[in-house]
Amino acid sequence: MAARIRETAGDDLEESHEINVTPFIDVILVLLIIFMVAAPLATVDVNVDLPGSTATPAPRPETPLFLTLKSDLSLAIGNEAVPRPSFATVLHSRTKGDKQTRIFLRADKTVGYGELMEVMNLLRAAGYLKIALVGLETASGTGAAATGATSAPATSGSAAQ
Repeated sequence: MAARIRETAGDDLEESHEINVTPFIDVILVLLIIFMVAAPLATVDVNVDLPGSTATPAPRPETPLFLTLKSDLSLAIGNEAVPRPSFATVLHSRTKGDKQTRIFLRADKTVGYGELMEVMNLLRAAGYLKIALVGLETASGTGAAATGATSAPATSGSAAQ
């Protein structure tokens, strides 16, 4: 408790009913400094294994168009293999020229990130910007897996929602 000194004579000090906020401000400033120092240390690059997802699947269109990047880096649209030089023309014929068609991109777990980005660049060069990444859908809490399309926007700048 704080005491206030009166100008009148006497040894009896009157109690002050005001809160002394100086220690509170000191604690807040110390916490602010600690968080300012610790915040940059919280961003750490971590190697992650991305293929599984427990997100709720987005509704699939009636006839989804799957583009598959196999482990040998070959491409397939639907079930037919497509050579890279004729990729754009085959994709254009499969979508009937509609550049707003959402392409469901699947890649083998062993495919590197660079190869996946090359395929996304092929899609962007062909004019297809709506890309949904497909992962292995896992049931939350059970560890059992079922195949499904979990669509997430591609964050390379070549995809748009």
